[in-house]
Amino acid sequence: SEAMLMSVVNHTVLATMEQLEKVSSFQEFVQIFSQFGNEMVEFAHLTGDRQNDLKDEKKKARMAASRAVLEKCTMMLLTASKTCLRHPDCESARINKDGVFHRMRLALEQVIEIVTDSRPNGENEVAPISIYTGIKEFKNKVEGLRENLYFLSKENLSTMLEVILEHTEDFTDSAYTSHEHREHILELSKQAKMELEQLVSVWMQAVRGFGLVLAMFLSFLSVSLLLLMLFEVHSAATSLAADLLKYHTDHMVLKALKITGVEGNLEAVAEYTCKLSEQKEQLVEMCRLLRHVSGTEPLEITCIHAEDTFQVTGPQIISAAETLALHPSSKIAKENLEVFCEAWESQLSDMSVLLREINDVFEGRRGEKRVYLSLPRPGKHNANLKTLKPVKLDTEEQAKIAKLGLELHLLTSEVDSETEKWEDQENEIVQHGQGMSSMAYSMYLFTRGEGLLKTTQDLFHQAEIFATEGIKLASALQVFSDQVHDDDKPLLLLEAEKLIPICKQLQITAKTSVQGKKTRNVMTLLCQLLPVCSKLMRKNKAGNGYLKPAPPWKEGRTRTNTNAHAPERRVEMFGIKSLENHVTKMTFLESK
Repeated sequence: SEAMLMSVVNHTVLATMEQLEKVSSFQEFVQIFSQFGNEMVEFAHLTGDRQNDLKDEKKKARMAASRAVLEKCTMMLLTASKTCLRHPDCESARINKDGVFHRMRLALEQVIEIVTDSRPNGENEVAPISIYTGIKEFKNKVEGLRENLYFLSKENLSTMLEVILEHTEDFTDSAYTSHEHREHILELSKQAKMELEQLVSVWMQAVRGFGLVLAMFLSFLSVSLLLLMLFEVHSAATSLAADLLKYHTDHMVLKALKITGVEGNLEAVAEYTCKLSEQKEQLVEMCRLLRHVSGTEPLEITCIHAEDTFQVTGPQIISAAETLALHPSSKIAKENLEVFCEAWESQLSDMSVLLREINDVFEGRRGEKRVYLSLPRPGKHNANLKTLKPVKLDTEEQAKIAKLGLELHLLTSEVDSETEKWEDQENEIVQHGQGMSSMAYSMYLFTRGEGLLKTTQDLFHQAEIFATEGIKLASALQVFSDQVHDDDKPLLLLEAEKLIPICKQLQITAKTSVQGKKTRNVMTLLCQLLPVCSKLMRKNKAGNGYLKPAPPWKEGRTRTNTNAHAPERRVEMFGIKSLENHVTKMTFLESK
């Protein structure tokens, strides 16, 4: 069955994670991570299909949140592990890496829990009720009284009201609630208690045939007071969220951490980590308050997911910043901090979307079925094309595109890993490889509705340039092959010759999914070609005069040294650039 297959893949992923956690050499890590990446692509495909099949919106939202964590953490795991391998005695680097593995395991556990419909830590676990839900239930109960005159115990209604008022303490106790909002909420709480006392008393008489009109009036009054309460807490939560999101949009603390980290200024890093901790507490509180007024269970789950993300990512940024401050010249430590900062920035961006959706629900503007965290809608990229008619992709087509995109994403990471081994970063082969990797990553972002490619016309144009670059690379490889004489030369020529026909096919291709396959094939070839070229360059020392003067190649370099001294690479080359935008971001599949 599907659940059994997913469970098997889950166990495989967990087993590979254990291997990754224990590796001590960078070379071993790269090999296992490549396998891990393939397993995660398969798992993403399975969970995406399962998510589309789920009928329960609450489960769908939980699955979306778990899948988002897994995709983000897959890429965080890459830089966190590399940093730990580069600085094995650094405690903050180890803490940073352990945090990523722990979060991935929790997310995998939740996916299996959803699929098997089981809760390992207690079958009867009940999610906390929000103020919105509590008031809605109270209103329904009172309206039920009016429609069907029957006796309702005072304890029943009083208990419901007590639960609502208990939740309002989250607002009245919060340091971030304005004095005005706090006063209004406390006053409405007091009035609601008094009116309920009167309502129950009068209703008991009405059941016996006395004072029915008064009872009806009091029931309206009780409900109205609570609706005013809802309006007040909604206003308090959303105004706080709007203010905080606006205030933190410049990311000044993150920028300061990056600068002071590179400077190795431990004192300044400590100062800014305190400020980030304060910011984290503000954002966590914002998520808690928004959850009370979210209006639907899926949105409530999204708020909980956001709260968890801020709660976890804050300390991870701090440990990454401390690592960089201790090793200010470390390129990988700098890159690792960048990855976690981007996760934070992206979650802030998601909060703006979530806030709009909460307001839409509250104001009754939600017209279409909710798409989790505003995923890209099929056809939106075709909006500016006159020659092409937008087409709504079916689920299978969406799944194919998402899978191709993820495979492309992992291949770009592999290509970047190979180019990093080259000491001469000015070498023409390396430059073509890096350029093609960057373009392939842009195409991957397009499958998620992100990045600089906004329309399908942009995508087609990028694919043409990518193909042209591939042909140039093939030409450079031909020149290089003439300079070397080695047993590996036939293998180089064999692989290089495959490039030109695929690139030419790509130039004349018009369908996006086919483009994806051709691009993937080119990137796969690139992964095979670069190690062969690197090996030949070493053996023949051809780097001295190849295409551009370069320093002599060092013999016997270890992988660790390569990583330490390689020129700084762009973060987007790792395929990390947008990984934070995901509460279902493996889910181009989810678009409706």
